[in-house]
Amino acid sequence: MGIFMKLDDVKKLHQKKYRTEFGHYLVEGEHLILELQKAIKNRADAGRMTLYITESHQDWACQLPADFQLVVLNEKQMAQLSDTKTPQGMIACVPLPEPGSLPAPQQGERCIYLHEVQDPGNLGTIIRTLAWFGQFRLLLSPNSVDPFNSKVVRASMGAIFHLPVEQDVVLDELPQRFSRFAYLDLQGQNISAPGFAGYHCYLFGNEARGVPSEALQAFSADAFTIAGCGSIDSLNLASSVGICAYQLSLT
Repeated sequence: MGIFMKLDDVKKLHQKKYRTEFGHYLVEGEHLILELQKAIKNRADAGRMTLYITESHQDWACQLPADFQLVVLNEKQMAQLSDTKTPQGMIACVPLPEPGSLPAPQQGERCIYLHEVQDPGNLGTIIRTLAWFGQFRLLLSPNSVDPFNSKVVRASMGAIFHLPVEQDVVLDELPQRFSRFAYLDLQGQNISAPGFAGYHCYLFGNEARGVPSEALQAFSADAFTIAGCGSIDSLNLASSVGICAYQLSLT
């Protein structure tokens, strides 16, 4: 669809229902677009990506190695298309990944499952962290924030283009794919224990509610904890995933 979309329709892509309907999402800013062009070298749909730019950015856009379709907008049109306070003068309209287009799981790859994560900043940070360490696959439950939400894409700093992210993975169906599960609990073993690295899937819950206890019992999931010395009793979700990812990267 890309270049054939009306500008009024492109504006709608800030809403999930229209991203689903039109099969595209938006990427704004120089850094993110440069990360995108690194990631699309082997994508068959690269020619379906449209780059909307203001006139002052035409020379920059023409030097990109990626095969974007270019559309020049005036400053007012760009401001209407952007969802940031200070538009950067460049927005790419990118096809959503096709079903089945994700790379197959690789040997040594670890899976992180997020149950109904709601905060775009948390999800974007988690994506960025997992992509930094590599050898991770992210699974998102239904009712999670859309990973192609513009706030998530920005918080990921372009890592969304480099990390395998599966959406709408039903919690109850995980035992069909994995046999050993770990999760975080204050009463669990320390994540520095050697056994922490031996699981197939690591479960993390909603920022407020955690992973449903009935699922943890049904999966015979094992509890681990991140040891702390302070006076508070919880960590931010993105921080917890990041610490665990670092620990797993050591093994």
